[in-house]
Amino acid sequence: MYKAPRGTADILPAEQAYFRYVEERAAEICQRYGYMRIDTPVFEDSRLFIRTIGPGTDIVEKETYSFYDRSGHIMTLRPEGTAPICRAYLEHGMHNLPKPVRLYYFAAIFRYERPQKGRYRQHQQFGYEALGEGDPALDAEIIDMARCFFKSLGLRRLSMQVNSIGCNKCRPGYLKKLKGYYSKYIDQLCPECKGRYRKNPIRLLDCKKPSCQGAANGAPKSTASLCPECREHFKDVLGYLRLMKIPFKQNHRLVRGLDYYTRTVFEVQPQGDGGAQSALGGGGRYDDLIEELGGKPTPAIGFAAGIERTVLNLKEHGITPPAPKAQGIYIAYVGDKAREEAVKLAAQLRSAGLPVYRSFGQKSLKAQMRQANASGADQAFIFGEDEIKNGKVVYRDMVEGEQWEISVDEVIALLTQV
Repeated sequence: MYKAPRGTADILPAEQAYFRYVEERAAEICQRYGYMRIDTPVFEDSRLFIRTIGPGTDIVEKETYSFYDRSGHIMTLRPEGTAPICRAYLEHGMHNLPKPVRLYYFAAIFRYERPQKGRYRQHQQFGYEALGEGDPALDAEIIDMARCFFKSLGLRRLSMQVNSIGCNKCRPGYLKKLKGYYSKYIDQLCPECKGRYRKNPIRLLDCKKPSCQGAANGAPKSTASLCPECREHFKDVLGYLRLMKIPFKQNHRLVRGLDYYTRTVFEVQPQGDGGAQSALGGGGRYDDLIEELGGKPTPAIGFAAGIERTVLNLKEHGITPPAPKAQGIYIAYVGDKAREEAVKLAAQLRSAGLPVYRSFGQKSLKAQMRQANASGADQAFIFGEDEIKNGKVVYRDMVEGEQWEISVDEVIALLTQV
C-alpha cells in the first residue's frame, strides 16, 4: 500500500469546508483592506532563499527541498512566502505603483522539518504583504488585519505578542551584548543553541527546550538597545495599537525565525498556550529585503498564517464552517427507457448551467434516493414506466419532502425561471 509521504496530508472532501471557510474569510479581510491577490511559482532559484532567509538559519541549512533542474540550476520548493513576493515586486515593476503596494497570497509551503501539531512538511499558508511604506501606523494596521482575520473565523481568546528587534544600525550592538551574556551559559545550552551562538545568536531567544529557558529568560532585551529611530518607531507602533484598542503583550523573547526581519515583529498565539508550536501566525517588518535583492531601499511589512494549524484550532474550539445550503438536482430512474430519458434530461439541464447528479447502473429507487440525500441535492426528478408513457416526470422537493408530476417539457422553464 502506498501512503502519503511523512509530513504530508490529504485534504479529503469532508475537510474541504474548513479550508474553504478559512480561505474565504482571509480573502474577504484582505479585500476589505485594499489588498490584491498574487500567485508565485511553487519553486524558485535557490539563491533567492539563501540570500533572503539567511545562510545560518535552520531553514536554509536543514529544511529546504532543493534539486538540480535539467539545465544544472539549483531550484528550491518555496519554504516561505515573502521572498517570492519581493522578487515578483521587482521583476514586474510594481515599485512604480502607488505605495504601499498591498498583496495577499495562498501558497503551498515546503520545509523538511519534524512534523508537529498542525504543521506539515507540505502545508498551506495564507499571507499578505505591504511594500513601500515605513509609517508605524501601517505596522498597527497589519497587526489589526491579523486580529480581524482570526476574529472573523470565530477565534476570540488570542494573545497578540509584539517586539522590536531593531535595524542594521543598532542590532549589531545588541547581538554583541547577547553573545557576551550567553558566553557564561554555553555549557548549559542544547546542541542546536550552541550552533546558533556561533551563527545566528538572536535565535537563542526562541529556543523552547527546558535546558535553555533559564538563560533566555534573563537575556538582554532588544528594546533596550534600539537606536533613536527604532525606539521612536516602536513607541509609535504601540501608541497606534492602543489608539485602535488592540490588546497586546510585549514579548522580549519574540524574534521570529527569518534573518530578514527588522524593527517590528509580532505573533498571534492562543491565550494560555504559548510556544512556537502553538503560534497561529506572525510577521513583521523587512525594510532591507528589497534592497538586498537589488532594488531601491523599500520599507515593507507582512504577515503569514498556516491554514492547517488554523483549521486545527477551529476544531479544538468547536467552531464548524457554516453548513452549505442544499443545492443541485438529482435524476433517478427505474427501467431502461427511463434511463434514456434521464440521460437526455441531465444533458439539457447541464447545458442550461444547472448542477446535476445522475444515477448509474441498476440501483433500486430506494438506493437512488439515499444517494440523492447524500449528494446534497435539493431537488430530484424521477422517471418510471408510467411517467415515460405519459411524457411526465416526478418532481420531488428534497427539502420539504413534497412531490408531484410535471410535464418533461416544463422542467427547464421551472428551474430557470427568475
